Amino acid sequence: MKPCLFSVSYAGFWGQARLSLTDFIAKAAQTGYEAVMLAGKRPHLSPLDMDDERTADLKAVLDRHGVSCPIIAAYTDLKPDVSEIPYGEMQIACVESLARIGARLGASVVRVFTAYESSGSSPLQTWQNVVTVLREMCDRAAAYGITIAVQNHHDTAVHSDALLDLLADIDHPACRLGFDAWSPALRGEDLYETARRMAPYTIMTTNADYVRFPRYRYEPDLVNYMRTQPDLVRAVPFGEGFIDFEAFFAGLREGGFRGFASYEICSPVRGGGSMDNLDACARRYLEWMTQRNPA
Repeated sequence: MKPCLFSVSYAGFWGQARLSLTDFIAKAAQTGYEAVMLAGKRPHLSPLDMDDERTADLKAVLDRHGVSCPIIAAYTDLKPDVSEIPYGEMQIACVESLARIGARLGASVVRVFTAYESSGSSPLQTWQNVVTVLREMCDRAAAYGITIAVQNHHDTAVHSDALLDLLADIDHPACRLGFDAWSPALRGEDLYETARRMAPYTIMTTNADYVRFPRYRYEPDLVNYMRTQPDLVRAVPFGEGFIDFEAFFAGLREGGFRGFASYEICSPVRGGGSMDNLDACARRYLEWMTQRNPA
């Protein structure tokens, strides 16, 4: 597997330190990464900011630092339109733009999400809309030699059985999975067996580790605490959390996965958002992957 650093980790969200896109690429190289995954939105790789000249300049920065960019991360929510505003078409246009930019940077994958459930449409309506929109995204991305990777993140098809059904419904050669450990771990799926089963359909995985804390609400009339759900989940340096990544990666390897494994800090992380802590977390993941999962 090939370690990759996701630029969202240094985008300044969640109170963390922030780097420009060019500074992030330099940071990744200095930390020892040979590949980066770029967030397809501001402050990083927004289609609004990337004309041909700026794309060429960014490719030169990647080449100068000896870093590849195999993956662009799109941010999508493909629930049905509930007004006259064509949100689906806007997202298709965004993903197509990222595919065009990605191809010029040497990328081969654009990562997308499915949809969050909402009161405006039924789960089955949302499912069908996700299928329809993703199929068109795949058509348009394929024209640039780009594969769409569907990440198991949003509500629709988040369970692994459902995700395989969704992939079958899309039925497109340019559609694969971006299969991660954190969602099945939180929901109680067996990580080894699930990863092994999903591996043949998986083109990338994005990784972060977490601890989970039970939550309670004090009930004065009972002079006691009531258990509440769900647990609080907090990001921690890789290897310090509850997710069994040894089992997850073993299952991926057994299933034949040999693609990119990206590290992300996409929430507040133990140790704080200083540059030193972000750097330490990025190094920790690379060391963990190098020791346990040689390429």
